[in-house]
Order: sequence, then C-alpha cells, then structure tokens
Amino acid sequence: MADAVQVVELQTRDLKAKDGISNRDDSSSTNENQAIPKIKHYKWWLRVAVYIIFLLAGQATATLLGGLYYDKGGNSKWMATFVQSAGFPILIPVLLFILPSKNSPKVVTSAPPFVTLLLLYLFFGLLLTGDNLMYSYGLLYLPVSTYSLLCATQLAFNALFSYLYNSQKFTALIINSLFILTTSASLIAVNSDSDNSSKIPKGKYIIGFLCTLGASAGYSLYLSLLQLSFEKVIKSENFRVVLEMQIYPSFVASCGSLVGLFASGEWDGLKKEMNDYEKGPVSYIMTLLWIAIAWQICSVGILGLIFEVSSLFSNVISTLALPVVPVLAVIFFGDKMDGVKAISLLLAIWGSVSYVYQHYLDDLKLKAKARLLASASNGLDNV
Repeated sequence: MADAVQVVELQTRDLKAKDGISNRDDSSSTNENQAIPKIKHYKWWLRVAVYIIFLLAGQATATLLGGLYYDKGGNSKWMATFVQSAGFPILIPVLLFILPSKNSPKVVTSAPPFVTLLLLYLFFGLLLTGDNLMYSYGLLYLPVSTYSLLCATQLAFNALFSYLYNSQKFTALIINSLFILTTSASLIAVNSDSDNSSKIPKGKYIIGFLCTLGASAGYSLYLSLLQLSFEKVIKSENFRVVLEMQIYPSFVASCGSLVGLFASGEWDGLKKEMNDYEKGPVSYIMTLLWIAIAWQICSVGILGLIFEVSSLFSNVISTLALPVVPVLAVIFFGDKMDGVKAISLLLAIWGSVSYVYQHYLDDLKLKAKARLLASASNGLDNV
C-alpha cells in the first residue's frame, strides 16, 4: 500500500511540474494548487492566440506586398532579401522597455557565454540571409498563388527536422498530413503551364520552383535549430528572449544582404528602379517599408509559437495562411485559380487540419491523464 501511495504521489508531482506548478509544502491549500494551472492555462492560450495573429497577418501581408513589388516593376533580388530582415529596428524600443522576467517557468542556472550567443546569432543570421535570397528568387519567378502553395512543403521538411533534432513523434495523422501536403505541392509542379507565366522562361520558372523548395527546407531547418537552441543553449523562455532571438540574427542577415546588394551591382540600379516603378517612387518606398514591418511581425509570431509550443506547430499555423494568400492573389494580381490549383489548395487545408486534429487528440489524452491522477490523489487524501 505504501509503495502504491508513493508511486501516485510521484506521478502527481511530475504532472504538476510539467504544468508549471512549483512544489509546495503539504500545508498548502487545495484551492491554491488548483487556481495556479487555471491562470497559467488562460495566459498561455492568450499568448498563443496573439502569436498566431501576428504570424498569419504578417505572412499574408508580406507575401502579397512582395508580389506587388515585383509585379509593378521591382526587380532587385537582394533588395527583396534585405527587407525581409531589415525591419528589426521597430522591435528595439519594445526590447528596451521589457525587463527580464523574474517569474519564468524554467529556472535558469547560468546564462550562456557571450561567445556562444554571438556565434549563435551569426549562424542564424547567415542562414536567414541565404534562405531569404532563395525566397526572393521564388517570388520573382513564380505567381504569388503558386509560390504560396509550394511553401506548404515547409511543413513536411519541418516534420523531418523536428524528428531528427526535436524528438518529434510521428503518428498516422501526422504522416497523413505530410503525404497530403507533398501531393499538393506536386500538383502545382506538374501544372505550371496553367499559371500566368507566359512572360517567364521555362528555365526561370524551374529556378523559382527549386528555390522555393530549397527555401522551405532551409527555413524548416532554421526553426528546428531555433527550438533546439531555446531548449539546450539559452534555457530561458520569456518574451524578451523571443525578441532578442529575432533582433540580433536579423541584424546579421541585414548586413549580409547589404553586402550582396553592393557586390552584385544591384545597388546602382535602385534609383532607376524606384523612378520607373509603376505606382511611383513614394509607393515604391512604402511597399518596401511595409514588407519589412510585416516580416518582423510574422517572425515574432513564429518565434513565439516555437517558444510556447514547438517549431512544427509554428509551421502548421503558417500553413493555415496558404488558403488566404492565393485567393487574395487572384483578387489583386489576376492570378488564375484553375481546377488543379483549387484541388491543391483544398489538399493543403486538409493536410493542415489533419495535423491540428492530432494536437487536439494529444490534448484530450493529457487532460484524461490529469483527471485520473487528480482522482487518485483525492482518493489518497481521503484515506
């Protein structure tokens, strides 16, 4: 009997530790212990909801404005790469007014060495530079709707890297999600002739297609390594850490993009590009400015979801924006939405919902286990 009591007590203590409940004296009241997880649960969902809104709004806006930049006369790949990371200064005032959290759910034993953090920021910044450049080529050579649907493969790549680096477990629903999303992207690949791509040579279309796939794989690796860094290196989870991991790598990526802009010679043609822009110079500057701001908002949402849930969940939410962007691209840019692309879009929705449903099932199992342990704990208290 004593052994059984000890086992239940250990299981209950472990469950509370996972929910962020600190161990207390036996004299603590039951009401206090029950109130803590409810408060944390409410705040957690609120933070996740805010991050989701940031991600979806930022991604849809940035993608559409990026298509507008190329559609109305923009042609600089390095400028498009630069603005994807150059909006980080808008986050600096927020960072300065945020004090380090004293109530972090995880106890930080020691801060990472400065050299370690510096190398981490340099690595992620350079990785972002190359990845943003590939995205720029993809958006230049592909219609916005095709580009967006191809980005659905990012979820499949992220699942692979999450399995390798973040101990992600595969279930039937997750495998189903990956298969469907891969099929969705394949339909886009074999149906390239249906796009408004008559002005784009076949070779450039293929380059855009491959660059988009490569960028999806690279960004998925970036997200998985970010999650690994949060868990193994930084070992601290608060909004300040999220902002720092966005600001410093973005600074490195911006510097790398400027080097590419000057080295490629594209800098010399920017003035002519601005003057020849179909909507005018002011619209040219404002388009680039809002692209930069939108990507920073999106990135904060992505990093927030990584830090609150996982990199794979962040990618799932990002994939949910895919049905929105092609529809808006049809409205604003005149892209075609034929039968094959519509089927591909529906498959992308199906694949995303399949993964979200897996999270719902996992949540039900955790709640059932919590109720079982709570009942066992109450039974022991009555003995």
